Amino acid sequence: GFELGFAMASPNALVCWEAQFGDFHNTAQCIIDQFISSGQAKWVRHNGIVLLLPHGMEGMGPEHSSARPERFLQMSNDDSDAYPFSEQFEVSQLYECNWIVVNCSTPANYFHVLRRQILLPFRKPLIILTPKSLLRHPEAKSSFDEMVSGTTFQRVIPENGLAAHAPQEVRRVIFCTGKVYYDLVKERKNQDLEKQVAITRLEQISPFPFDLLKEELEKYPDADLVWCQEEHKNSGYYDYVKPRFRTIVNHTRPIWYVGREPAAAAATGNKNTHLVSLGRFLDTAFNLEAFEGKT
Repeated sequence: GFELGFAMASPNALVCWEAQFGDFHNTAQCIIDQFISSGQAKWVRHNGIVLLLPHGMEGMGPEHSSARPERFLQMSNDDSDAYPFSEQFEVSQLYECNWIVVNCSTPANYFHVLRRQILLPFRKPLIILTPKSLLRHPEAKSSFDEMVSGTTFQRVIPENGLAAHAPQEVRRVIFCTGKVYYDLVKERKNQDLEKQVAITRLEQISPFPFDLLKEELEKYPDADLVWCQEEHKNSGYYDYVKPRFRTIVNHTRPIWYVGREPAAAAATGNKNTHLVSLGRFLDTAFNLEAFEGKT
């Protein structure tokens, strides 16, 4: 509440509120529901507060894993069934939304989303899901060339490896967000599927990047489409992204789910159980026959 007021009184300041663990925002739920998500709609007041919510399935138990992204996505005001048309697509989406939800997988994109937050000519709350393990992950790195003049925040980071150079040979496109990307890349290399499987990252989940994902879907017209997440099926992003992907393809192609099974708790506290479930859904993600014959 204090940070919300400070951000409203000082719109040119980058005001950040960080939960020690993402799920600690539960105790701020009334502020989030009544003031942050709906403040502009109710009182015509812009606010640029940033919520930094550590989030990631790392075997640390249900109270130290999930920032509950599904709650923020459910309260986002974009329409899943309407493809938005606009000349200035990105800025128009940001102006119309009630808040922005991102999960950055690179240091450069984390830098750029904070920079964009101040450079925008209007203010919107920014929800950042921040996997703690990426702080020390050797592959989660960026060069300074990605942060110099002329570079910007990437709402989507498309496949740029072997699969992108021969899209006609790609049999599956995996869409994901956050740190599960690094698990997928490692497993793809282990299974020698770098030509057959493309992996595309959603860095900004809401507002949904319809325009950029349309380009990706058109690039791989014959490939299976998979949404992979490390969260349980009734948590995370799947219920939000599925109808929007279906809108892009006009309901002509399915988007398959790969991830953990539905569960009441956000995560397990048993490291072995965590690793077994991780291995199970990674196997499914790269089993190219997993969805044959299904509609």
